[in-house]
Amino acid sequence: MDKPLSQYLDLDNPQNLDAYKTTGGYQGFETALNMQPQEVQKQVSDSQLKGRGGAGFMTGIKWSFVPMGKDAPKNKYLVCNADEMEPGTFKDRWLMEGAPHLLIEGMMIAAYAIGADVAYIFLRGEYRLCATRLQQAIDEAEAAGLLGNNINGTQYSLKLHLHTSAGRYICGEETALINALEGKRANPRAKPPFPQVVGLFGRPTIVNNCETLCNLPGILKNGSQWYAELSGGPDAGTKIYGISGRVKNAGLWELPMGTTARHILELSGSMQDNLTLRGWLPGGASTDFLLPEHLDTRMEYDAISKVGSRMGTGVMIVLDDKHCPVGMILNLLKFFAQESCGWCTPCRDGLPWAVEILSRIEDGQGTQDDLDALQQLCGFMWIGKTFCALAPGAVEPLRSGMKYFADDFQQHIDHKGCPHGH
Repeated sequence: MDKPLSQYLDLDNPQNLDAYKTTGGYQGFETALNMQPQEVQKQVSDSQLKGRGGAGFMTGIKWSFVPMGKDAPKNKYLVCNADEMEPGTFKDRWLMEGAPHLLIEGMMIAAYAIGADVAYIFLRGEYRLCATRLQQAIDEAEAAGLLGNNINGTQYSLKLHLHTSAGRYICGEETALINALEGKRANPRAKPPFPQVVGLFGRPTIVNNCETLCNLPGILKNGSQWYAELSGGPDAGTKIYGISGRVKNAGLWELPMGTTARHILELSGSMQDNLTLRGWLPGGASTDFLLPEHLDTRMEYDAISKVGSRMGTGVMIVLDDKHCPVGMILNLLKFFAQESCGWCTPCRDGLPWAVEILSRIEDGQGTQDDLDALQQLCGFMWIGKTFCALAPGAVEPLRSGMKYFADDFQQHIDHKGCPHGH
């Protein structure tokens, strides 16, 4: 199988500019420069590339909302969302540490396609090795004339900046990220207007995930049909899938889109000895639990949705039979409560309240009314009732956990303590 991402990846000694070019690097960008920006957009649309940050929106369609032509605003921006603070997700770090030039080239293609002359990598502040390697790649590209003014003798110019974030999970929401990049508090913005029209500094802006951008060089070099056929299913291309939890070998693999969850679990060596799988989150902490009976589901956006969850980032978290699901959910909710920006009441007050109730239940002090209150809170913080998707995502493991592990919650109430001895 062609591996458009991991074929360039070396975590110990990532390719420098010369090594990257000998393996086909920057050929995709050179191809793009010989096309009109709208032609690049069409090729990406035809490839059926979906965003890899979690939402799964069509990348080419997202780009199509940016004003183009002679009457378009002079300044446009491209932003790579490399904040990656979703618990259980570490795929973008893998790519940035192991193939920094792949991301740089992908950003150059995307910026050209939308007519942006300035681009930013918005990087999670804790990713220090990523920052070092990305800056080295940027410096090499600038020295070689691949970034800067009149690239390759054309009229196109691009300046690329690395911006390390001060932190906060909310920066994964694209409008909060834009506010943070402008030096403001990282609160989400009301939409419309959408960033594609009014974004960074009031100008048209595209925010794409790191993995999404890393797919672009292969698409431009090999064509949209090549990319669409990599999966053999409705969702095109490959995906960086992964798994964490008490498996034998947690890790990441580039696989065709639509690979089953069972195959990913098998690649990890399956569960550790004397442990049994009880449940799994398909794509990071803000997705609904699924059960062992769902393992043959293809890891595709629609397929995972049909069984009651979201594919999210595609990096699974497994729950074993020796760990308390209530304790696991409490741990996740503590994170989300801490990371709420506090902009809207359901999220600001609802998440800490859920943590308080779950803490009582886990400590053996919960009541039946507490279970009813948690169900109500899930409704108060659901889709359409909060300013952004942080709270609905945060309650997905709680909502689904109360459904699938109802007996565990009830035993905490009936026996005044955790049945798992935690």
